[in-house]
Amino acid sequence: MKNLPIVLLILSVVVGFGWVVFLKTSLIETVLVSGLFFNYGLGGAWAFMGHYFRSDQVARFIGWSAGNPFQKEVAFANLSFGIMGVLALFFRGDYLIGAVLGPSIFLLGAGSVHIKEIAKNKNMSLGNAGPVLYICDILLPITLIILLIYYKLGV
Repeated sequence: MKNLPIVLLILSVVVGFGWVVFLKTSLIETVLVSGLFFNYGLGGAWAFMGHYFRSDQVARFIGWSAGNPFQKEVAFANLSFGIMGVLALFFRGDYLIGAVLGPSIFLLGAGSVHIKEIAKNKNMSLGNAGPVLYICDILLPITLIILLIYYKLGV
């Protein structure tokens, strides 16, 4: 699903604000946990399935050559981050530091690789230069890191 990053972002915002309005939960913590669950949790699980079970198709979507075993390694990184995102529904406090920073470092690093691919090889494939880059690899990690800082400061 090519628009999944957009769908998950919208879901995380709508559900997060729904929890705040109807359940009277803390705004910062709720939006942070909602973002972790939908974007890192469900998004990570989806990325795992693509990189593991449809490796060649995902490689072509990104604009890379198919048949490289790195796809399976990336799949398991996505699975681990997906599990961390889902567990954010059940754990709070310092757990959220790792749940935000681990995947965020990976995604910001992946974003830097995508940007280099654009600059060096003019790779404008949707999986390299589209919503994956600007939503998943840049917007979400930065937003969740900022929310984490506010959460830890007790704002």
